[in-house]
Amino acid sequence: MLTTDAYSIQDGRPLSASLKPEADAADSHSMQGCIPRRLRTLAASGACVLSLACAGAAHAQAKPTATRAGDLQAGGGFVLAAPDYGRDMFKGYMGYATFDFKYHYGVEFNIHQINAPSPSKLYERTYELGGRYVRHYGNFHPYGKLMYGRGVFNYEYNVANLAYNIGAIGVGVDYNATRHINVRADYEYQNWFNFRGFVSQGNVTSNSASLSPQVITIGAAYHFQ
Repeated sequence: MLTTDAYSIQDGRPLSASLKPEADAADSHSMQGCIPRRLRTLAASGACVLSLACAGAAHAQAKPTATRAGDLQAGGGFVLAAPDYGRDMFKGYMGYATFDFKYHYGVEFNIHQINAPSPSKLYERTYELGGRYVRHYGNFHPYGKLMYGRGVFNYEYNVANLAYNIGAIGVGVDYNATRHINVRADYEYQNWFNFRGFVSQGNVTSNSASLSPQVITIGAAYHFQ
């Protein structure tokens, strides 16, 4: 029995107790090999999710710029015109709006009102819509345009007020004075179809089947962004 007890008891502790630390050491070694692998897996998964989230955010920020509907401005200006009727220069005002749906292509709508300097109530008024081609050089944006519309001619002392179809070509330049303000200089040559009246040609006034006013505008517009 003493011998058996000697085999079963070592250094005053049961044999099972002396073997337990070895088992714990084995388990600890096994956990140390397992935990780092799990941490690496979690870290890799987290990095992947973070990368996907960042990529999604970057795409969401870039998308509005890439899918922007267009470029819009609206404004008005002062007009000086050679009306092709009589010998006096007409003065007036105008309003316009442009919408560029492509980088170089857009549309324009404008209204001109030019009045004779005399108290005769003579005026020319136009409503035009057409396309435009624009280039971009820093803050300068030169353009050309082709317009079609309707012109209203009010004869002296309100004797008659008649409307005609008109066509026009024009050139000009928009300048970005600030982020939201554009300044414009514009020239337009109009042709009033089937116009009947006395028009000036140099120093000679004659009856003509058309009217060809030339209009210069200096204006400004609000640029929507």
